[in-house]
Amino acid sequence: MIGIAPLTQFTPPGERTAPSPAEARGIARDDVRLLVAGASGIEHAHFADLADHLEPGDLVVVNASQTVAGQVDARSSDGEDVVVHVAMDLRDGTWVVELRTSPDATRAVLDASPGRTLRLRDAAATLTLVEPYPREGSSPTGTGNRLWRAVHDGDEPLRDVLDRIGRPISYGYLDRQYDLSDYQTIFGTTPGSAEMPSAARPFTPEVVTRLVSRGIGIAPVLLHTGISSQEAGEAPQPEWFEVGESTARLVNATRAGGGRVVAVGTTVTRALESAVDRSGSVLAVSGWTERIVTREHPPRVVDGLVTGWHDPQASHLLLVEAIAGPVLTQTAYDEAVSGGYRWHEFGDSALFLPERAEVRESAA
Repeated sequence: MIGIAPLTQFTPPGERTAPSPAEARGIARDDVRLLVAGASGIEHAHFADLADHLEPGDLVVVNASQTVAGQVDARSSDGEDVVVHVAMDLRDGTWVVELRTSPDATRAVLDASPGRTLRLRDAAATLTLVEPYPREGSSPTGTGNRLWRAVHDGDEPLRDVLDRIGRPISYGYLDRQYDLSDYQTIFGTTPGSAEMPSAARPFTPEVVTRLVSRGIGIAPVLLHTGISSQEAGEAPQPEWFEVGESTARLVNATRAGGGRVVAVGTTVTRALESAVDRSGSVLAVSGWTERIVTREHPPRVVDGLVTGWHDPQASHLLLVEAIAGPVLTQTAYDEAVSGGYRWHEFGDSALFLPERAEVRESAA
């Protein structure tokens, strides 16, 4: 559980959820809308215009994690058909999984128990639930457990099974199932994310070219995402991250030179803020991170944020408020709601660029 809740209040997106990728709606990836929220107010643009709102010397940090197939159908040992979301490989022989209702994964299944076996459809493989993850009673509802540690049994490695029969993790608000290629960003080079690092989806080679030609740098980090279907008040799970030596140097040099560090997504923010030492410098480091960026534990190196639009009470909103401040966040969400912006992974984007002093004071 997270000890605090987002201050930002708005009507849930409902019909404003993007039902499909931009391309399926007849527009280019970089033609989704971009709301720019800064100290001077709100501007409405398109993602292709991103470079127009940044300055030479700024550094845009992106996630190089590639989305993998993590959703499979299964039959439970009690005879129930379920959808299994494989959230992450814990690298100790066990996996984190979530059970959701079949066929469209609309709701989490909360009444599972240890020893329950899940036979994966179209594969000679099973997953057996071992214990709740990360601990018993971790669901904010206080009823049941949403995430489980599971062991795999089968002749093929589970990752190979998922690559062969799995599909991208998706939810009931989409109009149909889309291909894994629709869930990739142009920066994804290392497979590992259960769900797409979606803040970078609107980037195209043309957007990158415009950024670089304006003197705006781009640097990668790696953070393999878990599942993003947290209930209200539920903290993000531990996630594997890597910040390389070259990116650490670029971030430190950008800050020393007066440029802004703009994180593309909550994943990048979490990775960077997990690599900051006591002096405020970013180090080259890798491992599991449990860092949660909130108003009480604000960012130390991230000055701006490119992101999608998050649901009410989502933990990601705490991170947005920590970077942008509650007032600017509320103003942006009010504008997005009234302006008909699209929510979720295939939706529209926001660029938060508060004044540095303002963001630190608001987040304190």
